[in-house]
Amino acid sequence: MLLAQLTDLHLRPRGVAADRVVETNMLAERAFRAVGRIRPAPDAVLLSGDLAEAGLEAEYELLAELLRRYIRCPVFAIPGNHDSREAFRAALAHLPGVTKDAEFVQYAVEDYPVRLVMLDTVVPGAPHGELCGRRREWLERTLAAETEKPTIVVMHHPPFDCGIGHMDAMKLRDAEAFAAIMARHSQVQRILCGHVHRAVTARVGHAIASIAPSMAHQVALDLEPGGPSALVMEPAAFQLHHVTPALEIVSHTAYVEDYPGPFPFLAPEEVPPA
Repeated sequence: MLLAQLTDLHLRPRGVAADRVVETNMLAERAFRAVGRIRPAPDAVLLSGDLAEAGLEAEYELLAELLRRYIRCPVFAIPGNHDSREAFRAALAHLPGVTKDAEFVQYAVEDYPVRLVMLDTVVPGAPHGELCGRRREWLERTLAAETEKPTIVVMHHPPFDCGIGHMDAMKLRDAEAFAAIMARHSQVQRILCGHVHRAVTARVGHAIASIAPSMAHQVALDLEPGGPSALVMEPAAFQLHHVTPALEIVSHTAYVEDYPGPFPFLAPEEVPPA
């Protein structure tokens, strides 16, 4: 089983760049095209938030168009802090689970060898994430309903510090309460996040928690305390999570760009002399 995780698209109305410099629509289209070329094809695509830059109807309409054009497998999506939950639910209601909960975009997917728990961490109008009492109760109840099946939790805001100060200020606020829930549920093998626009890995409870890089721009790697917030045009990327026959999860980072190759490896005796 193969899961493609794409995050932080930050789509804009046609002809508008994000942050005045990033052509996120072009980059998102190239990323979806790259996912569509993967062989074997992914069994599902996971969209882990910040699908739009400003939560506008036009941004979600463009996303729906790109998905129709390039993606042939099921798509499971959650919002991020740049998304409007209401516009998200209205424009993407055709995607599985998006409107299952009356208030939040959160749901469980039971159709695969691993269980997917899609979690809404959005605080409307705020950059940080949070799990209110209702969402914590839903998460606890949902995990307790199936304790034997390996489980992946997908959420936008990371529940751990990554060391980039301005991004840590915008992580999941009640991370300790979340970690306590994870500690009670050893079936959770992975926690997949977005938000930080960099590939970062940590441990939360019994699970490996990872942040996927953005399909568009990346956040500058600045681990100095008090460093300024800034973006860089490092290569756009997404992650592929391979569920093995033994139900172990192995993750790869895949780049959107086309690069020279592949070239065969040659033994020294096969290399022609200079």
